[in-house]
Amino acid sequence: MSIKEEILSMGKRAKEAAQVVASLSSDEKNQALEKIASELERESKKIKEENQKDIRQAKEKGLSAALIDRLTLNDKRIVQLSKGLREIASLEDPIGKIESMWRRPNGLLIGKMVVPLGVIGIIYESRPNVTVDAAGLCLKAGNAVILRGGSEAINSNCVLVDIISSALSKTKVPVFSVQLIRTTSREAVKEMLRLDDYIDVIIPRGGESLIRTVTENSIIPVIKHYKGVCHVFVDAEADLAMAEKICFNAKVQRPGVCNAMETLLVDKKIASTFLPAMIRKFREGGVEIRGDEEVRRIVPDVKPATEEDWFCEYLDLILSVKVVDGLDEAIWHINFYGSHHSDAIVTKNYSKAKKFLQEVDSAAVYVNASTRFTDGGEFGMGAEIGISTQKLHARGPMSVGELTSRKFIILGDGQIRE
Repeated sequence: MSIKEEILSMGKRAKEAAQVVASLSSDEKNQALEKIASELERESKKIKEENQKDIRQAKEKGLSAALIDRLTLNDKRIVQLSKGLREIASLEDPIGKIESMWRRPNGLLIGKMVVPLGVIGIIYESRPNVTVDAAGLCLKAGNAVILRGGSEAINSNCVLVDIISSALSKTKVPVFSVQLIRTTSREAVKEMLRLDDYIDVIIPRGGESLIRTVTENSIIPVIKHYKGVCHVFVDAEADLAMAEKICFNAKVQRPGVCNAMETLLVDKKIASTFLPAMIRKFREGGVEIRGDEEVRRIVPDVKPATEEDWFCEYLDLILSVKVVDGLDEAIWHINFYGSHHSDAIVTKNYSKAKKFLQEVDSAAVYVNASTRFTDGGEFGMGAEIGISTQKLHARGPMSVGELTSRKFIILGDGQIRE
C-alpha cells in the first residue's frame, strides 16, 4: 500500500469512528479514559524501553539537553500522563449542552448545541506526552484523531498508541478513534493535509518551520500553535525580590517549552540595581545572556544581542535582555517582537498592571506570576492539545471545550416561511 493509500484509509476509518464517538455517553468516554490511564501505568516498563531508543538516537544526533528533556518519559511523567487522563475524565462533558435558546415571534425556538469538531489531525514534534494528551482530549470532546508525531519520538509514540488501542478494544470507543501515522516520511504529512473530505481541522504543534509548512500546504482549516517568544517586564515599581524569583523560574525551570521566557525587559529606572544580581543568578543557572547596549553598559561582559534575538524562541538556556524606557516601550516591544503567546509584568502599581493586561495582545497575560503557568493543567482545564496563538475559534490553552463546535437547533410546531 502506498503512503497516499494508507493515509486515505486512515481518514476513512477515522471518519467512521468519529460518528460513533460523537454519540457515546459521558460515562462510556470516561471509562475508556480510565482504561487507557490504567494500561499506561501497567505498561510503564515497556514505554520506558521504547523511549530509551528515541533518547539514544537523539543523543547520537546531538540534540540539545532541553530537547532531550522534552523527549524523555520517566516514571514520574508516565504517572502524570495517567493523572492527566483521569483529570480529563473528571471534566464536564460539553457535548450536547444547549448554550442558549430564544423564541422568535413566529413561535420558533432556536438554540445552540455544542457538538464535536469531528476528525482532528494533529502534527507535532518531540514531546511524546502530546500523544496521550491529544488522544484523551479528543475522545472526551467526542472526536476521532489522527496523530503524526516527530521522527525523534517515533518509538515512544508507537508504543503509546499501541497501548491506547489495546485499552480501547475493551471499551465502547472504536479502536480507530486514535490512529498514528507510523511512517516518518514527509510525504505522509503532505497527504494528510490534502484529506479535507475526512479531516475537519489540523492542529500543528511545534517549531516555527513546522507551523509554516503546515499552514502553507494545508487545504484543511488550521488552528496554529505558533512559537512562544515570551517576555517578562520588570517595572520600576516592582518588588525586586519577587521579580528575581519570577524571572529565574520563567527561564530556567524548563527552558525547552513554549511558555518559557525568551526575553527579559527591565525599566531603565531600576536596571542598574536589578540586573547585576539577576544576571549573576542566571549565569549560576547556566543561562547565556545576550543584552542590548544599556545592559552591556551595566554588565560589560554580556554578549551583544542582535535584532534577530528579539524574535527568537531559543528553547534553551539562552536569554535576551533589554532595558526599556518604561511601560509603553515594554508593551510596544512585546507586541512587535513577541509571538502573542504569554507575557508578564512584575509591578506593585495597579494602574500599570491594568494597562499591561489591556494592551498586551497575547493569549495569556500575567501580573506578578511566571509565564510557565500557561498550560491546560495549570489552568484547571485538564491536559491540553496545545496553546493557540491565533484569535479565530480558540486562543490560549486548548482543552476539551476548544475541541468542539456549535450547531443551531430549531424547534417548531408547524411553522412555514411566508
